[in-house]
Amino acid sequence: GRFSGATRGAAIGHVCPEAAVGGPLAAVRDGDEIAIDLEQKSLTLCLSEQEIRRRLADVKRRPPPTDSPWLRRYAYFVGSASRGAVMRDPFTEDDR
Repeated sequence: GRFSGATRGAAIGHVCPEAAVGGPLAAVRDGDEIAIDLEQKSLTLCLSEQEIRRRLADVKRRPPPTDSPWLRRYAYFVGSASRGAVMRDPFTEDDR
């Protein structure tokens, strides 16, 4: 993707699946080493599978917003950023 021009060097603009839905990104902690392979277009968290599983088991999922009926509707009906963050049809899709 594009950046404003203020970014210098390698930069990751969007990573999916998001930590909020329990994806592997939720296991990343400050100071963790991440290998970037530009040719393979991949990121690798440099931890054992066992440590990643342990960290993911400890993740506390945040409940959807409940203080606003509009935020609840948005959270329910809008798909993930990796799919355009557009309205989804809850009767035909199960992708958030």
